[in-house]
Amino acid sequence: MFKNVYQGKKVLVTGHTGFKGTWLSLWLLNLGAEVYGLSKEVFEDPSHFSLLNMSEKLKGHHLVDIRNFEATREVFEQVQPEIVFHLAAEAIVKTCLDQPKDAFDVNLGGTVNILESIRATKSIQAAVMITSDKCYENVEWDFGYRENDQLGGKDPYSASKACAEICFSAYFRSYFHEMQNLGISTARAGNVIGGGDWARFRIIPDAVRAIESQGPLIIRAPRATRPWQLVLEPLSGYLNLASELYLKNFAADLRGESFNFGPPTETEISVDGVLKAIKKRIPILNWQVDEKDPYAKSEAGLLKLNCDKALRRLNWRATLNFEETIELTSEWYNHWLEGHDIAEVSTGQISLYASKAKERGIAWAQ
Repeated sequence: MFKNVYQGKKVLVTGHTGFKGTWLSLWLLNLGAEVYGLSKEVFEDPSHFSLLNMSEKLKGHHLVDIRNFEATREVFEQVQPEIVFHLAAEAIVKTCLDQPKDAFDVNLGGTVNILESIRATKSIQAAVMITSDKCYENVEWDFGYRENDQLGGKDPYSASKACAEICFSAYFRSYFHEMQNLGISTARAGNVIGGGDWARFRIIPDAVRAIESQGPLIIRAPRATRPWQLVLEPLSGYLNLASELYLKNFAADLRGESFNFGPPTETEISVDGVLKAIKKRIPILNWQVDEKDPYAKSEAGLLKLNCDKALRRLNWRATLNFEETIELTSEWYNHWLEGHDIAEVSTGQISLYASKAKERGIAWAQ
């Protein structure tokens, strides 16, 4: 799997306590990597990170704010990683609207600090900088955004992610292009769902809280349509990309490039459609629309990605269909609600996902 690149490698994950960061760290551990984490804090209660007892499983668990350059660089110097995944970010659209300075300080300023730390750490051979599908200037067209489409954003979250991409491009062309031992690229994905997410203002965690309280879920944009994907889908893309960068697959023109990782077109479902699919599996879920929510206007009506580049250059494609994505997500939360061993559940879902990928001929799983 992933050409056995991660076995015994020192891997640093920023944002390792977050939703995607926790899943990525767990998967890397299962691949035999020595995993180190850098994050501001352990988020939410309950926390997937805490339920997995991840702080005890990692080689290093560093609670550092990436806005602090000296502390961030010190972690890089101490760990001397071979591979870096940068996921640390202010990731909630509403929070960024409420606190725009923090959005830019973290998503742009923090990215600068990570890039500077990478530039100063000679041990690093591969790095993937994760941004978002919302880095594109969304004009609500019906086809997917390609990696060379215009960057932009009408809200602080989207704009800060576009800024991070522009910043990366400048660093690559000014510095990293000449560092032939370093493979570095960016990855864009969005609307990820799956077990272990408790962040507020996200549809699945908010639905689970409503289920727990036996009250209605309040939603603001029921017709907003997204290409929903299980959290493991983009993570397989990040791992695939970093492994090829590490193996110096420069013939495929990977260095300095950006890659979209998203699901097939048939997974484009409205928020209302997602909730109906979950209700089939967890019948007590109910919801109602708040038509006066001031943040409703900030929700894009349609946003999807064209992933042809990842297929062509990395031989990567998504594994699951929409029903499988909803099934695994609902199953995880049902297990949690019933008090099952979360480490066993999460590890089992990674194994199941990898098995399905192998059965379906996905290149990275062979």
